[in-house]
Amino acid sequence: MWFDAWGDLVRVLLVGTAAYAALVALLRVSGKRTLAKLNAFDLVVTVALGSTLATILLSADVAWTEGVLALVLLVALQLVVAWTTTRLPGTRWAVTSSPSLLLEHGQVRQAALHRHRISPAELRQAVRASGLGSLAEVGAVVLESDGTLSVVPLDAVGDGSALTDVGR
Repeated sequence: MWFDAWGDLVRVLLVGTAAYAALVALLRVSGKRTLAKLNAFDLVVTVALGSTLATILLSADVAWTEGVLALVLLVALQLVVAWTTTRLPGTRWAVTSSPSLLLEHGQVRQAALHRHRISPAELRQAVRASGLGSLAEVGAVVLESDGTLSVVPLDAVGDGSALTDVGR
């Protein structure tokens, strides 16, 4: 249980180092978007990359080349999805949710809170975390596609152009 053989430890060191180097190289080649936290789909890819790396490290049943091929596949699929959703706007809905307006001009949108399973207390917490003390000071609270809450102060709404893609 604590120790099986020196060969297993050497394998983890060698294969782990090589797999880590391959992953770093893949991430550098694929760009910043591969690990961006823009939506739930990106999170799934990040977790899948970590899980694949762990499998390469710890499973003697998976050869290094098979593991690196799996990493390449995940990164390539992420690039294809990112390319498709940026070039063909109608495809974005398949992998990402659209942002939703939870509060507008100080008025809480109860139906939106209910639909997205956000409590009023969580909404108020986001407002406080933004440095505001009153809902009346808030122009908008948006539930972003990555699950974060963005708070736009009333005096910063301006022409509202940053809110054009937010579902009302």
